[in-house]
Amino acid sequence: MRYRLVIFDWDGTLMDSAARIVACMQAAVHDIGWTPLSDAAVRDIIGLGLPEAIAKLCPGMTAEQREHLRERYAAHFVAAEREPLHFFDGVASGMMRLRGESSLQLAVATGKSRRGLDRIFTSTGSGEWFHASRTADETLSKPHPRMLEELLAETRLTPEEALMVGDTEYDMEMARALGMDRVAVTYGVHARERLARSEPVLMADTFSALMDWLYVDHHDAVRDTGPGTVGRSEIS
Repeated sequence: MRYRLVIFDWDGTLMDSAARIVACMQAAVHDIGWTPLSDAAVRDIIGLGLPEAIAKLCPGMTAEQREHLRERYAAHFVAAEREPLHFFDGVASGMMRLRGESSLQLAVATGKSRRGLDRIFTSTGSGEWFHASRTADETLSKPHPRMLEELLAETRLTPEEALMVGDTEYDMEMARALGMDRVAVTYGVHARERLARSEPVLMADTFSALMDWLYVDHHDAVRDTGPGTVGRSEIS
């Protein structure tokens, strides 16, 4: 293993949850009588902490309105959990394989709340995959690198020993702030072109492609992608 710690975003990276987040936020906005939001606008804030997401989506809201929206969103999301969400193809088997690496630690850095992450850990049995996790309500929201700094401190590792994997610009930028290697998965919420601006070491179109890259000889895998191309490697 090239890395001693791999840190994963959750929504849009491990779990196919974007459509539910969009639907619940739109329902919450309707509940409080706010201006309807487009799917694209809601998808754009996935990955941020909920207070930061609401502030970006609904500028001009009063503190009371923001709290009401937060409560309605949480209620819709909890109610929707009666219908299970699914991991992206290759995630469950890939994570179990990584968990078997004695020299490797795994972590989560997510915009979810601790309560929400713990619920999904319990319902899917995936909590056992990870050695550590940070949620947006425990620390500063992405793209601030604080949650990565805290995970590094907990695992006693340096940015050079770690890799961040995510599907949004927020994931890429918090890792870049620390000089940490980062992989952008392109099957999530932010467009390939937007992710490329953060200069990831890999653009992976599937989770299996990420796994292949982690397990090959990097001296052979990392290739020059030519003038003007951002990132060191692309695997589809």
